Amino acid sequence: MAGRRVECLWKHHVMEQLKQRDRVQRQAFEEIIHQYNRLLERSDLQVVFSERLQTEKYEHQNRHDLSPGVEGGRSDSLQQEMAQMRIKHQEELTELHKKRGELAQSVIELNNQIQQKDKEIQSNEAKMQEYQHQISHLEGECRDLRNSLADLERANQTLRDEYDALQITFSALEEKLRKTTEDNQELVTRWMAEKAQEANKLNAENEKDTRRRQAKLQKDLAEAAKEPLPIEPDDDIEVLSEDAGKATGETSPSRQTSRTPSRRASQPPPAGLLDSISNIFGRRSVNSFGSSPESAEVPSSCADVRVPSTALHVFDAHDGEVNAVRFSPGSRLLATGGMDRRVKLWEVASGRCEPKGALTGSNAGITSIEFDSAGSYLLAASNDFASRIWTVDDFRLRHTLTGHSGKVLSARFLLDYTRIVSGSYDRTLKLWDLRSKVCMKTVFAGSSCNDIVCTEQCVMSGHFDKKIRFWDIRSESNVHELELLGRITSLDLNHDRTELLSCSRDDLVKIIDLRSNAVRQTFNAQGFKCGSDFTRVTFSPDGSYVAAGSADGVLYIWNVLTGKLDKTLDKGHSSAINSVSWSPSGVYVASVGKGSKAVLWSDM
Repeated sequence: MAGRRVECLWKHHVMEQLKQRDRVQRQAFEEIIHQYNRLLERSDLQVVFSERLQTEKYEHQNRHDLSPGVEGGRSDSLQQEMAQMRIKHQEELTELHKKRGELAQSVIELNNQIQQKDKEIQSNEAKMQEYQHQISHLEGECRDLRNSLADLERANQTLRDEYDALQITFSALEEKLRKTTEDNQELVTRWMAEKAQEANKLNAENEKDTRRRQAKLQKDLAEAAKEPLPIEPDDDIEVLSEDAGKATGETSPSRQTSRTPSRRASQPPPAGLLDSISNIFGRRSVNSFGSSPESAEVPSSCADVRVPSTALHVFDAHDGEVNAVRFSPGSRLLATGGMDRRVKLWEVASGRCEPKGALTGSNAGITSIEFDSAGSYLLAASNDFASRIWTVDDFRLRHTLTGHSGKVLSARFLLDYTRIVSGSYDRTLKLWDLRSKVCMKTVFAGSSCNDIVCTEQCVMSGHFDKKIRFWDIRSESNVHELELLGRITSLDLNHDRTELLSCSRDDLVKIIDLRSNAVRQTFNAQGFKCGSDFTRVTFSPDGSYVAAGSADGVLYIWNVLTGKLDKTLDKGHSSAINSVSWSPSGVYVASVGKGSKAVLWSDM
């Protein structure tokens, strides 16, 4: 209906414009046409008058011919009068011809103007048709746009309704999130309390076990003390037989037994007995934490490094995948950590690993292990976002450091052994003070931290973004970055802390000179492939060799001095090797893999 009304309006408008143009153009030429009509009428009158004049002249001539004498005088006057009239009429005729020419020229010009106007009218009619076509096209587009506008308005209304519904849902979810966050905080608090209670229970059980072992040992010592010592023939000791006294039924108080010290009595008690007494009374040398005496076994440097050639002992270390392995500073103990949430201690003797105990308390798989310099404390990072410290001698959990929001992939003691640095999947590094048991500093590294090593004043971290970052402990700022070609999986330092060993996912093992912060050597081999983002490699104690495990279960050993591959050992693992550790004594190499197996290697 609205379309028809619009169509009638524009048609009426066009008709009014045409009528207006007709009125204007007619007014401009109406006077000229009127004058032209008058001239035509006068021309017709002149013709009629000329014909009448000719007729009268002919009649007068006839009458003159008929009566020339009578009318001679009148004829002359009449001729003069007619001559004057002829001259006058001739002048009028000339003037009329002149005006006729002017009017003819005006008519020609007007005809030209009319033709031009006709052309303009035709052009305007063509334009009008074109404009009508455009108007029709635009009307169609307007209809389409109106339909689209209506659709958009409906869609907008639908979206507005959906937005209102989503806003209501968002408000409800936000409120739910707030309540969930509060519940989560409460659960975390309760969980931390339960963890503390569980740790206390574990410590209490360990104390009970310790007291039980001590009681048993005391009982054994008491029974051993009751047994008579054997007397050698040359001892000058006079002994009264209790059985002989009972047989005779006599006791002589005046009879004295003279005793002289024997050679056996002057000898020191056995070493095992001294160790037992030391364990009973808890006598031990202390380090900065009050640690046990394995520090006496720590070698200052190892000159006799043996390149392993055979697998001495292959054993099941854990119930699942084994992620970490580390020798104690005295090489007497081997620690392994696996996905079964335990750290197990093994005593290395005569080419075998005998189980000594397990450190429990972690709620997820173990990712890295480190001993302190005395071998008294063991630090482990785990996938439950925490790091833990146990005492090795009594298997007791001492500290639980929580605060990361992702898996803790590496944790290391600083050289003063009162602080710890941990790196996590949450792209942060945290510095912990063990005296106050708090996080002193959190540093955002920008990428997941896969491994950490420390020197006196620097912490080096390897990251998922292919970069090794160097952090100044004093200023706790990033002082340098070194980018490699693959994701960093492992870092290790040589014995004098001048060279850094790195392994990356581009299947290259590199030695970086810390004095120049440049890559000094690169090791690779055909068949060597890094098995995971957390594959650990190691220096030998003297820094002369590098050991790394491959994804196919082969152990590769390179000679640092020559830069060439020294040995490949493939008879131990059937799956990828995750971590390798070289004993400080230089005699053994231990490796663990994705299976449950651990292998002790040596050249024996």
